[in-house]
Amino acid sequence: MSLSGWVCLVTGASRGIGRGIALQLSEAGATVYITGRQEDTLKQTAAQVKERGGNCVPVICDSTNDKEIEDLFERIKREQNGRLDILVNNAYAGVHAIFGNMGKKFWETDPTIWDSINNTGLRGHYFFSVHASRMMVAQGQGLIVTISSMGGLRYLFNVPYGVGKAACDRLAADMAVELKSRGVASVSLWPGAVQTELVSQLILEKETPEGADSKIKDAFTNGETTELSGMCIVNLAKDKSLMSLSGKVLLTCDLARRYGFQDVDGRSVTDYTSLKFLLTQVPYLSWLSVVTPSFLHLPRFVLTLASNRF
Repeated sequence: MSLSGWVCLVTGASRGIGRGIALQLSEAGATVYITGRQEDTLKQTAAQVKERGGNCVPVICDSTNDKEIEDLFERIKREQNGRLDILVNNAYAGVHAIFGNMGKKFWETDPTIWDSINNTGLRGHYFFSVHASRMMVAQGQGLIVTISSMGGLRYLFNVPYGVGKAACDRLAADMAVELKSRGVASVSLWPGAVQTELVSQLILEKETPEGADSKIKDAFTNGETTELSGMCIVNLAKDKSLMSLSGKVLLTCDLARRYGFQDVDGRSVTDYTSLKFLLTQVPYLSWLSVVTPSFLHLPRFVLTLASNRF
């Protein structure tokens, strides 16, 4: 119960990574407010938290609705005496748009896909971060985690996705600059391929989507559980050197290695910066991965050498 007494907010926690994060934060003892647009799925997350002995407060809140966001923060202030320790910007509404247009070039796609991908997953993050920072600055401490992906570094899925993820990384970095003197940390967290419910429906239970790289199914078949990101955030929050990490992009595999843990199902976490993994992504060099030690790591920019799609 290392986070006993802490107050956390996880957006988009009705399923997927958000639900996994909420489960881990509550299991660590925190009171976790969770948001989503569907009451039934929010209640399912809350029920799972309760089963584990945690404390969860489900709140219907659309991350594109400014008034609902403001009302949520007023509620947290009122119910928690102004306290908020962790904000996790996770809400995302672009998965169906991404997989429904797989293989299409940006000029072949309706331009409104930009809004489907980035209104909830970028604009909403900024609005939540503004309100959370006001509370955290007032108390002199806090942690803001923005869920992003390596799509912010190299092409992944489509143009709006990559631009949005790069912007998420920049959001976390620039907020860290202005928050540094106030004791509030801001980081961007990159999960790897994660076995969410939607991924199972759209990828694992079907043939490889048309236009998709054939490796995409393999990546998600061996992907992380939805709770690994939560494990990373719990450990990050407890880190006495947290402020030294503020402004940085952190991979779940980085943090698993830093804090020495495996995924909740006991599997090792795929290390995307290891030379061994990167060699498997280059066809004519993949044979070298058999004899390459797993402890050799390369700079993050080398991830651009991996295949164009994940």
